[in-house]
Amino acid sequence: MSEIRAIVTDIEGTTSSISFVRDVLFPYARKRLPAFIETHGDRSEVQHWLHEAAKEAGYVEATRQEVVELLLRWIDEDRKSTALKALQGMIWQEGYEAGDYQAHMYPEVAARLRAWRADGLRLYVYSSGSVPAQKLFFGYSEAGDLTPLFAGYFDTETGPKRERASYERIADAIGEQPEHLLFLSDIVEELDAARAAGFRTAWLVRPPHPLPAQSQHPAFADFDAIAP
Repeated sequence: MSEIRAIVTDIEGTTSSISFVRDVLFPYARKRLPAFIETHGDRSEVQHWLHEAAKEAGYVEATRQEVVELLLRWIDEDRKSTALKALQGMIWQEGYEAGDYQAHMYPEVAARLRAWRADGLRLYVYSSGSVPAQKLFFGYSEAGDLTPLFAGYFDTETGPKRERASYERIADAIGEQPEHLLFLSDIVEELDAARAAGFRTAWLVRPPHPLPAQSQHPAFADFDAIAP
């Protein structure tokens, strides 16, 4: 069996609870998005992502209010839009910095990440959330600032998480053959894509869900059970 040299982890449902993202972060951004666009709409990066959202929706011309309504609808649909994720990340930054919340971490995650890093494994994140949002998530976690543990971050600008080519790009960016990379996720379709690209995989099946009797991916209840 090939030596694992680096681990790439998902966030939601893997390192952290789905409920934190769905019940805390998403409502926070939805409530504040209209006022954020109104007060920050002249910033170049905000203008850029508003334009990208309009382009993604196929709008030839759109008012700012129409784009805001589009973004609110995408939040409700949990659309994996890079533009939406970027704007959400800007709003979440204000919430983290104000101390409105800290990112949830499953209890064993921080210690296991530190142990893997101490063992010489390089750690990366691949999430549908934007790279800035990922850095905020781990920077303002319940376990403290975990960002020094990570060598890099990937989001949907690399490609969709359920497509093989995305993982091939990640392997190229890391500079390792895929068989030396382990991908952690709670989503089977993501694991399927990673395995198709040659990655080793680990399926996180968090309690109260039972571990499957059979699976095409090794299944684990927590990070402590994984031995890369």
